[in-house]
Amino acid sequence: MKKSLSFLAVLGVGLTCATLLLWLWQENRADLHRLSTARAAATLIAPNPPAAPPSSLRATAIDAFTQSLLTALQRLLATRDARTDEALLTFKDPDAYRRFLARAKAAGLIVLGELPGLRAIRVRFDSPEALGSDLTSHAADYAGLSANALVHVPSLPTTPSKEDRAAIAHVPFGNTALAFLGVPAEHSQWGKGVTIAILDTGVLPDTTFGSGRLRSLDIGLGTVAGRGEEDGHGTAVAALAAGSDADAPGVAPAASLLSIRVTDTRSTSDTFTIAYAIIAAVDAGAKIINVSLGGYATSATLDAAISYAVERGSLIVAAAGNDQAAQLTWPAADPRVISVGAVDRAGQQVTFSNSGATLSLTAPGYGVQTAWQDGQRVYVDGTSASAPLVAGAIAALLSQNSSLTPTAAAQVLLATASDAGAPGSDAHYGHGTLNVGWALNRNNSTYYDPAIASHSYDSTNHHMQFVVQNRSGAAAAGLQLTVTTTAGTATTSTLFSVPPLAIGESYIATLPVDRATLQPGTSLTYVTQLINPPARTDSVPANNRRSSTLEPPTP
Repeated sequence: MKKSLSFLAVLGVGLTCATLLLWLWQENRADLHRLSTARAAATLIAPNPPAAPPSSLRATAIDAFTQSLLTALQRLLATRDARTDEALLTFKDPDAYRRFLARAKAAGLIVLGELPGLRAIRVRFDSPEALGSDLTSHAADYAGLSANALVHVPSLPTTPSKEDRAAIAHVPFGNTALAFLGVPAEHSQWGKGVTIAILDTGVLPDTTFGSGRLRSLDIGLGTVAGRGEEDGHGTAVAALAAGSDADAPGVAPAASLLSIRVTDTRSTSDTFTIAYAIIAAVDAGAKIINVSLGGYATSATLDAAISYAVERGSLIVAAAGNDQAAQLTWPAADPRVISVGAVDRAGQQVTFSNSGATLSLTAPGYGVQTAWQDGQRVYVDGTSASAPLVAGAIAALLSQNSSLTPTAAAQVLLATASDAGAPGSDAHYGHGTLNVGWALNRNNSTYYDPAIASHSYDSTNHHMQFVVQNRSGAAAAGLQLTVTTTAGTATTSTLFSVPPLAIGESYIATLPVDRATLQPGTSLTYVTQLINPPARTDSVPANNRRSSTLEPPTP
């Protein structure tokens, strides 16, 4: 019996162990099944890689830079005021640039233009998928991409909302713009030795350009202006800068002109073409580059071209735009560019002239006489006319003082601009209105020209401001200012003693405005007269008197 009991005990223990092992094996299988299921579930819910535009492209892994390129492509495809199915591509280094050129055709991309110095290429694509595929496959080669934004002759319609401005009666210049700027009758040598590039519709031959001063450079659009409605634009612009005929005069009639046509048959250009022309103008020796065109978008390519010009000592002058907008067009919006707005003969900002915090200054731009197609003489309106007057003034300064750089000459013009509008620099007039007479006489101690610069209403403090500016070549002292105010039939006169003024310094006289007297149908009239001390002869006596009328705001 004892043997039987021992055997049964051993058998029981064995069965128990076997049962335990079987249970452990089953549990292990269950755990493995749960782990496998969990892993499978994790694989199913893992996020997909970000979708790359266009939708037909799917990248397995997209880094932040590649994603930024694809986002830029999305923006490009959504851009309205740009060349359709075109892109501007920039590359990280010359090798990347060359690699793209080698593969572009096979990638389905058509090269339309090259700027090797900027590592920039203009391409057309039949499908955005082709460009998107190259971006994702060769992202390491790229520095960026953008739309090829359109650039227009400013009179063509554009899109920004207009500023709310009071309606005013504008006074045209006719053939008096140079006299308004203080340019003397004899200035035939102004601009000699200086080349002004005109990036526009092309400049047609005209007697006002004389013999041997006008040459053209072809960048692929030809050199001859077309016969469209706006194709006299370049000729008009060039004449205002450097015309020599009495009926189509320019500020710098001895300057050389380099015409570069940048517009197509619709008088439209783009940022790549403008960039290409800027580089061509600099390489051809132009120290001043006038761009009386504009658009409301820029590109890295245009930015690089402006840098190219600045680094090589050339200066770009550009029209602010004619859209009554509170923003400047490109390239005028670039702070390295001298941006120019328009005034009329009364010194008022022309209603259509764009404003902006970086506006440099203003110049005549309403009813200005100049050349056109077929030897015609016409009156033109626009900041397109204002810009070349400034370009010509810079050329005049350079020809008078060879030690000046174009940038230094422009700074002289800003420092000697006639204050306009609200006292000091402002978004509507910039530093003021171009004053060539003062700029050329800034170091002439016998040149004496204190002036009444402006009347303006300070709506915050409810008073009128009358600005006296010393535009002389020396300090001015002993001045008096009388202000005569008329309200209905009542007239009062106030005398101000003007403190001594350094060159360029201004004095602001103020009078409170009784708003109760400004009722609908009424107005206040102000007449100011500057009185010079005895024995001082004013070089420009016409600016010693000014009048203005203040009317109640429109409900």
